[in-house]
Amino acid sequence: MGASRTPNHGWHKNTSTLENSKPLFPPHFPAAALSSAAMAEARAHSERSSHHRLLLILAVALLSAVLLLPVATASAAVAVAAAEGDGENRSAAQWATGKDEGELAAEREAAGGGSVVEDDFAGGFGSLDSMLQWAIGNSDPGRLKEEAADVQKLSEDELLKRRVEIKELMEKLKMPSDADLMKITIADLNNSSISLEDRQRALQELLILVEPIDNANDLDKIGGLVALIQDLNNANEEIRTTSAWILGKASQNNALVQSQILGYGALSRLVKMGYSTSAEEAAKAMYAISALIRDNVNGQEAFRLERGSAMLQHMLASDSTDVRLQKKAVFLVTDLADFQLNSGNSGLAFLSERVFLKLMVDMLSRFDLDLQEKVLLAIRSLLNLPSTDATDLESCDFNSVLYRLGVQLEELPSEEQKEYAGEVDALRREVQTLFQQKLKQVRTTATLAL
Repeated sequence: MGASRTPNHGWHKNTSTLENSKPLFPPHFPAAALSSAAMAEARAHSERSSHHRLLLILAVALLSAVLLLPVATASAAVAVAAAEGDGENRSAAQWATGKDEGELAAEREAAGGGSVVEDDFAGGFGSLDSMLQWAIGNSDPGRLKEEAADVQKLSEDELLKRRVEIKELMEKLKMPSDADLMKITIADLNNSSISLEDRQRALQELLILVEPIDNANDLDKIGGLVALIQDLNNANEEIRTTSAWILGKASQNNALVQSQILGYGALSRLVKMGYSTSAEEAAKAMYAISALIRDNVNGQEAFRLERGSAMLQHMLASDSTDVRLQKKAVFLVTDLADFQLNSGNSGLAFLSERVFLKLMVDMLSRFDLDLQEKVLLAIRSLLNLPSTDATDLESCDFNSVLYRLGVQLEELPSEEQKEYAGEVDALRREVQTLFQQKLKQVRTTATLAL
């Protein structure tokens, strides 16, 4: 699979096994649509290349309205593609044909054509100057001189006409909108005869398109959410994983999309995916779940009803669970506890249950500084909840665990580790103080009640 390009950040390395570079859109697209779509996708880079685009438009006007060369139209098309191009430096011919650079170079050599040196300026030209030099170098010098002289004789009406022609040319080269591209990808997802490869490519494209909040808000209007939720049940693991990833990205900090996805009942399927033996699938399911229920009371209630707590306990208790997934689970626990504390909502009683607290304490014995830090942060948040009973932690031998952790942190050999260990130890002491204070309050209250 080809790596997908992230707007404003060059090429995005997907965590899935996307290794071999391929055309961004499926081969069954019409050639014209394929070329337009490819250039349109690249317009996500337009903000960082607006200066180049302005220069290129001026170049189009110069070549078309001043030099009046037939080659100017071709140069304009290449120029616009270049302005909208991506970090992979694919030429317009490559986008339109899906051929790699070697194939195109061989065809040019066979046809007796010259070579063009490429660098960071996309579209087959090293720079704006090289494009202009190419246009001039492939034109008749005598005619250039004649046409330049003729332009000086044009009236205002004639110049206005030329400007209109240039405007019409630019309109023909106008890129389709993100909404148009989203419709194309969703049409692919709704096509049951599409290959797995093309389905995954469409999902990768949609993963980029849903990043802007306006695009995410439009996703349900054009049938995107239904198509993605259906693909959570796809037999192919990679399709399921990417679909969950997109749902998470679209719903992140977006109450509207969160509500829409929850309304379709997608949380039930995502929770089941959290039990997957595939670390990648479970991680993307956790990502989507976290995005759906973060700061969302309805989402957290749905999570409770779907027994999301059992999924979390499975992740935290299993020795075979990828540590990265456990860190995500612990982070979600912290997030849920903080929201419950700040909002006053006590809907997630499982956070203060003794069984759950013991799982958190047990994780402190795993030798992973980053994990231990995250667990300490989670326990600190859980201790701040009024519903958490400090005696439950005491019954888990919490004091002894904290003491052993302190000894372990002092014995780290590496200087680099010692600095980080010092920070974790400071957090450990803070948690220990908070625990002792809460435990004292419980005992004082119990004594007064006698």
